[in-house]
Amino acid sequence: MNGPATLPPWLPAAPCTPGRCAAHPDGTGPDPGAGLPRALARLAAGTVTVLLGVLLAPAAAPLPPAARLALVRLWTRTVVRAFGVRVRYEGTPAATGPLLVVANHVSWLDIPLLAAVLPARTVAKAEVRHWPVLGLVAALGGTLFIDRDRLRALPGTVRAMAGILAAGGRVAVFPEGSTWCGRERGRFRPAVFQAALDAGCAVQPVRIDYRPADAAAYVGDDPLGASLWRVVTTRRPTAEVRLADPLPSGRYPDRRALAAAAQRAVALRGTTRQGPARRVPAQRAVASDSANLSPSSVHQRASSRPAAASSFRTPS
Repeated sequence: MNGPATLPPWLPAAPCTPGRCAAHPDGTGPDPGAGLPRALARLAAGTVTVLLGVLLAPAAAPLPPAARLALVRLWTRTVVRAFGVRVRYEGTPAATGPLLVVANHVSWLDIPLLAAVLPARTVAKAEVRHWPVLGLVAALGGTLFIDRDRLRALPGTVRAMAGILAAGGRVAVFPEGSTWCGRERGRFRPAVFQAALDAGCAVQPVRIDYRPADAAAYVGDDPLGASLWRVVTTRRPTAEVRLADPLPSGRYPDRRALAAAAQRAVALRGTTRQGPARRVPAQRAVASDSANLSPSSVHQRASSRPAAASSFRTPS
């Protein structure tokens, strides 16, 4: 469970709750515009697409890294679209090289949305490893597992992240440490930014917004089934993913300054330092280095936690 009484005091906790933040905007239940047949069709299509990715992963293992990365992007885009979510990407990511990808955290949809444009190895809580099916998917995808209840384990995770980055790979993390509703946001915890400083690589800030935010928000003790149903019963759920300009880590004196700069970049809407953000197709965001994927996997982690515990939390 994920109730406040069971959380160690050092873990970040969002004030967002399903009843206050994740209800449909009109407060009366599912958007009547979606319709039950369409909602059921979306749910079936999304579930089948996820399962197909799991079943076909071994067949893709022998493919060259660039081909597997292309399949990651195709699969994750298809998963999101199958659940009925329309996506708009803005900004241009770095085409090659190591990158620490950091984003605000609203929903289980955040992970496939990021993988569709910037495939990376994701940081997740250790409990994910033991989930049925999804734990195997996460492990095959090269997920970095962290024991949230042991602060002493965090430096080891940061060192592992730095090693991946130093080898030319990419790592994706949600520095808020927990899911937030989108209207409220958490502080970026600085610990994970040490990996970018140690590896001397850039940080890619990403802002994720949903319309309506209520449908996508996956907060508190919200069951996964309830979250899925809100998404598929919303008539036109939309996600906007904005890639800000990468931040060269060498320009910042320490991880706190780097974390604050990344948080400011995520807080801004609609523009980059070079001017208005450009809309780019997800397939153009290519990272060809093999360190971004585990050799045995065609995809990255693209699911959330089970019904008993929903918010992702990572200590600072």
